[in-house]
Amino acid sequence: MTSEPDSVRAEQQRGGATAWIAVFAACVGQFVVVLDISVINVALPSIREGLGIGAGSLQWVVNAYVITFAGFLLLGGRASDLFGRKSVFLLGLGIFTAASLLGGLATSPGMLTAARAVQGLGAAVLSPATLTILTTTFPEGTGRVRAIATWTAVGTGGGAAGGLIGGVLTDYLSWRWVLLINVPLGLIVIVASAVWLTESRTRQAGRRRLDVPGAVLATLGAGSLAYGISQTESHGWGSARALGLLLLGVVALAAFVVVEHHAAEPLTPLGVFRVRSVSVANAITMISGMAFYALWYFLSLYMQNVLKYSAVETGLALVPHTLAVIVSAQLAPRITRWIGGRALLTLAGVLTAAGFFWQSAMKADGTFLVTLLGPGIAFSFGAGLMMTMQSVFATTGVPQEQAGVVAGLVNTSRTMGGALGLSVLSSLAASRTDRGGTGLEALTSGYASAFFGAGVAVVLSMALIVLLPRSPRSPAPA
Repeated sequence: MTSEPDSVRAEQQRGGATAWIAVFAACVGQFVVVLDISVINVALPSIREGLGIGAGSLQWVVNAYVITFAGFLLLGGRASDLFGRKSVFLLGLGIFTAASLLGGLATSPGMLTAARAVQGLGAAVLSPATLTILTTTFPEGTGRVRAIATWTAVGTGGGAAGGLIGGVLTDYLSWRWVLLINVPLGLIVIVASAVWLTESRTRQAGRRRLDVPGAVLATLGAGSLAYGISQTESHGWGSARALGLLLLGVVALAAFVVVEHHAAEPLTPLGVFRVRSVSVANAITMISGMAFYALWYFLSLYMQNVLKYSAVETGLALVPHTLAVIVSAQLAPRITRWIGGRALLTLAGVLTAAGFFWQSAMKADGTFLVTLLGPGIAFSFGAGLMMTMQSVFATTGVPQEQAGVVAGLVNTSRTMGGALGLSVLSSLAASRTDRGGTGLEALTSGYASAFFGAGVAVVLSMALIVLLPRSPRSPAPA
């Protein structure tokens, strides 16, 4: 079967205002996707009180989103290649916006959990399309690196700003606005994208179709792993429930590989893993992602449970972290003019790990300036550089018709790494807290061990950097 890009080459290489409409749409889309992973956390006590959700069921307000998001990412990436990046982007954003409205108006725990699950589905369709829009709008080179840097900064800022936005909305309006805020944002981007974005897809000979068996197995595998990981904190790694789900996930993913090897139109062409930058960058992304998703979680707990900050104060204290991520992501393209991408990724990893190890020295009587600001700026600045370069490497060296696939892969790697990391580091923190007894010192000791574990994860991911090409490949001459 033959295939070729359906988009006009000149459209991919334009650099004017219309191209940056694509950046705007992609960034806002990714912002709300990442925002909704973190923004809900500070609103959970109010949600529990408002809807009468039991303590054991409250976790599903978070997990329903993360699990469906992780489970459908690959399907979303492949759909954008086959059915058009603009069309799939609009579909995903429409589902996400409608689910946000449903969740904001929820009158029962079941209605809210269902809305969060549908939000996760919309996010999984939307998120790969946001990155694919950039990689098909900008050719490989400085322009693409700059666009991805902006996308990384805005998306990461969404996760970092979640605490502040959630705290302000919950304290001054209602927990419902944590979800309803997505509705006007979504409608604005839908209108702008429908008017200004240009469609781009892979032209396939014959009927366009998705690899349904592959999609089912990928979703079952990723979803089971995510669900199993989420159960380890409450039931333990050795529990029958957690082990059964993890085993199901592994078996389903193994079957997925077999199906993809024989499928005529695979959901994930296994050949993309022969591109060294793709396979290695995804491994690095998954391992380092174990640290990145957890850092905001444990910082928020430390500030509220130990330092006794309010939700809004906690969000304000995270502003320097957010700014550091945004600034470093924007600086990444400029730095690559002087040093190679692999060297920059290495330096970023050293800075990030050092910041995490520094943060692990936290004390129960810590202060913002001494305990939070210094290490926070270090690991946040490094994380912005790392995630930008990881995305650049992971989307380099593949044909345009597989852009959605690699975008889905890098998002899946980061999300699954984050889910695993949060469970592992939470277990580590809980075991250290239990050994330390009770009180603020014990809590602080647990959080400190989590940051030390995050630093170890970053160091482990850095061991793979030597396998990357020295810098992302430049586009071949026309």
